[in-house]
Amino acid sequence: MKILINRKPVNGPWGGGNNFVKALHEYSLMHGFTPVNTFSEDIDLIFMVDPRYDELGISLNEIAAYKQYRPSTKIVYRINECDKRKGLVNDIDPLIRSVSNVSDMCIFISDWIKDYHISEGWGCPRNWVIYSGTNKDHFISRPDDRIKNGKINIVTHHWSDNPFKGLDIYQQLGKWIEDNPEYTFTYIGRSQSAIANTNMIPPTFGSDLGKKLSRHDVYVSASRFDPGPNHIIESLACNIPTYAYIEGGGAREMVGPQHVYTDFSHLTRMLLEKNFRSNHGLVPLNWEECIAQYFEKILELFE
Repeated sequence: MKILINRKPVNGPWGGGNNFVKALHEYSLMHGFTPVNTFSEDIDLIFMVDPRYDELGISLNEIAAYKQYRPSTKIVYRINECDKRKGLVNDIDPLIRSVSNVSDMCIFISDWIKDYHISEGWGCPRNWVIYSGTNKDHFISRPDDRIKNGKINIVTHHWSDNPFKGLDIYQQLGKWIEDNPEYTFTYIGRSQSAIANTNMIPPTFGSDLGKKLSRHDVYVSASRFDPGPNHIIESLACNIPTYAYIEGGGAREMVGPQHVYTDFSHLTRMLLEKNFRSNHGLVPLNWEECIAQYFEKILELFE
């Protein structure tokens, strides 16, 4: 069978969804589907990663037109986006919910994003939650590689520089470090401004990112309303005690209730307590296992 994936993979540091696109292309064949990125007469399944048009893929309008031409073709939509994470109103949410009316199956990347969209009206009758995977050759625990400076070394990382990724908390953390020199803070990724008393590292990916993350002792995410953040999954895969903001969306459910802070004061109290235990939330899968979960559900459409 043939699967049209409406986004092409990008090599290099990119948004978290790109890791899923790469994995879907790589592992589709294992489940009996040949991946393609252009229309032909014999598409059995269209997998929609993003309904918008861009230089990397095909838009909802083209997909809906093909579905009318060939109704037997199944449409599966993976939802990892919402307006709230960017502080917008009616930018992408109405489009996402309209896609639900032409989809045979929708798969959300967290319970939080599923509840967020379905509560506002949803047309698709088959809906599932499957968390993203990660490359567990790159993101692994490396206790022997930890920074040996006698301090507690805190880290975070983001590809996006949207302020809702938590810049305000990270700036407060940088100032807090000045009065608490037994801690360090490292920010890996893009940022709209410098953060005081912080080791700023440009965005990276793959094994290099995994090695940099796993050198640290504690991970702090300040992201808001994040549908299902890869930065949390990568940190958890490195077995770093990982803390998320109470308004972190999918991040909050991933880290588990003992690793959620309510505000900056609460975060610093948790840091000063130094009771850094492993998380009891999401246990990350590798990408092969994650994609297998997708096709377990997808194949039900062809029974």
